[in-house]
Amino acid sequence: MKSTGEVMGIDADHAMAFAKSQMAAGNALPLKGKIFLSVSDRLKPRIAAIAKEYHDLGFTLVATEGTKKAIEETGVPCEKVHKIAEGRRPNILDMMKNGEIAMIINTPSEQITRKDEVIIRSTSVTTRTPIQTTLRGARAAAHAIGSLQKNKLEVRPLQEYHST
Repeated sequence: MKSTGEVMGIDADHAMAFAKSQMAAGNALPLKGKIFLSVSDRLKPRIAAIAKEYHDLGFTLVATEGTKKAIEETGVPCEKVHKIAEGRRPNILDMMKNGEIAMIINTPSEQITRKDEVIIRSTSVTTRTPIQTTLRGARAAAHAIGSLQKNKLEVRPLQEYHST
């Protein structure tokens, strides 16, 4: 899901340009709510800093057990949610269908959890829940949300950016 088409977001501020690109792609970023995080084991050491950014922006964090542990080790609060494959309820799919999740951060991982990832990503499309599938995208989204929270969204014609 790194490239599914082309859209453009333009602004003098990179974060705002990213926010605009997400809107254009039908993946508008939330300004509040719960963010679900589930990352591969190799990315767990790097997720805590990103989770802190979202926490500092006012979001509530929910994560699967391993990701939750990595986040909480740095003092950032995080709620546990069950993986779909665990067979316990409520799980992340239930939360998504109930409209409880504002955004998803879910990176590709090992084959064991691959089935859950496919279900989560498919459900994100049907529930119109924004999703980030890379840490780089998750960090860019956090910066964009911060920019949206602080600044007024402005739309200008392309000619104003490149007048000759």
